[in-house]
Amino acid sequence: MAGGLVALLDDVAALARLAAASIDDVGAATGKATAKAAGVVIDDTAVTPQYVRGLAAERELPIVRRIAIGSLRNKLLIILPIALLLSQFLPWLLTPILMVGGAYLSYEAMHKIWGAISGHGAHDHDEDGPRDEDTVVAGAVRTDLILSAEIMVIALDTIAAEGFWSRLIILAVVAVVITVLVYGVVGLIVKMDDIGLRLADTSSGIAQTVGRGLVKGMPKVMAVLSVVGTAAMLWVGGHILLNGIDELGFHPIYEFVHHMEDAVHDVAGIGGVLAWIVNTLASALIGLVVGSIVVAMMTGVSSLLAKRRGGAVAQEH
Repeated sequence: MAGGLVALLDDVAALARLAAASIDDVGAATGKATAKAAGVVIDDTAVTPQYVRGLAAERELPIVRRIAIGSLRNKLLIILPIALLLSQFLPWLLTPILMVGGAYLSYEAMHKIWGAISGHGAHDHDEDGPRDEDTVVAGAVRTDLILSAEIMVIALDTIAAEGFWSRLIILAVVAVVITVLVYGVVGLIVKMDDIGLRLADTSSGIAQTVGRGLVKGMPKVMAVLSVVGTAAMLWVGGHILLNGIDELGFHPIYEFVHHMEDAVHDVAGIGGVLAWIVNTLASALIGLVVGSIVVAMMTGVSSLLAKRRGGAVAQEH
């Protein structure tokens, strides 16, 4: 009896060690996957603050919270199951789906740029209307869907050798960690001016100086972030397309960009930075071209539909 109990305890101990090792492996893989997706995380953080710009201060955090919930829903309920199923049964579909998302991001960026150039880019916000808030959140969550998809697919590619259940756990953890990180930083950014006001009301001279600086500087920071966010959409969208066309078998563009990266990579001290700049500019250029084409197509379709509606109304009268 005692021998059986000892054997059972040995088996339990062995299982515990195996479970601990598995948890360590999952933790390491999660860290690796999260780090791999860090580039897109930075872009996501830059893109989101523009959606609360110009809204009432008391609505900023509620909107960020709603966007964060939508982002988590995107990752856990839409992207995660689709990515896992496709990677398991139809892995070749992941690239075309991502490329559609890249084209959409490029379109969104060019639509904003064209609106700014033509003077039709400003949106009227009713600061007390729920419809306006719903529109802001819906637009942000749509954009987040594409950025989140790339984050999750990059993470999935990093852990492709793991088993199905390990991949599921790792991607779920990555989804939560990334969402908390991104929207925690976004919430801090959008409330920085309020923090500045509180500091300006303190008795400390240094705190008052810092507070006034934050209050004066944050509108400029938000304006810069809006520009950076638009540029990030172009870069990420173009980068998805650049990698996608290479994976689908058309190599000349990717090889040309890679050759340009190699040409500057060995420059002493700044080679890595220069290579990143080359890739970023090339990706943004691709996003610019594709986004312009999609904007032109959408504008043409909208004009055609407007003419048809106008003709139908004229016939009725």
